[in-house]
Amino acid sequence: MRTGVRLGIDVGKARIGVARCDLHGMIATPVETVPRAASGSADTARIAEIARELEAMEAVVGLPLNLRGERTPSTEDAVAFAERLAAHLAADGVAVRLVDERLSTVSAQGQLRQAGKKTKQSRSVIDQAAAVVILQHALDIERASGRAPGQPVDLEEATEEGAE
Repeated sequence: MRTGVRLGIDVGKARIGVARCDLHGMIATPVETVPRAASGSADTARIAEIARELEAMEAVVGLPLNLRGERTPSTEDAVAFAERLAAHLAADGVAVRLVDERLSTVSAQGQLRQAGKKTKQSRSVIDQAAAVVILQHALDIERASGRAPGQPVDLEEATEEGAE
């Protein structure tokens, strides 16, 4: 198991949930909900700032596939966001990986419901909780397999697409 703080990222249309883990990659905890930028890079800039503050080595972005494991418009949105984030984090040497996140938001909503939280009251908390689920899943995969989870975001592709 690699050591180092990792960020978990749950990309939504309006908000982005951010979670972090401890230095030893044992447990994920919520950090913040970042508003999604309609244009520009305020969202990726804020996440890069969080990464610097926490001295993160990696960001794990949830890859929303459908239940059959197929790509959807949300998948394409998350991949595009991960590529923008990778380009933003490259200067700090922070890698970005995509990890299957099927049912992370559903799981987070269920956990919050069990804790007595109502969905309407906790929309921004749900985003953070989903980021926790994504990151904890990635940590568990790495612990079990001994390999980094998911797939790395190809920075060359991200840079080429950003230049178009």
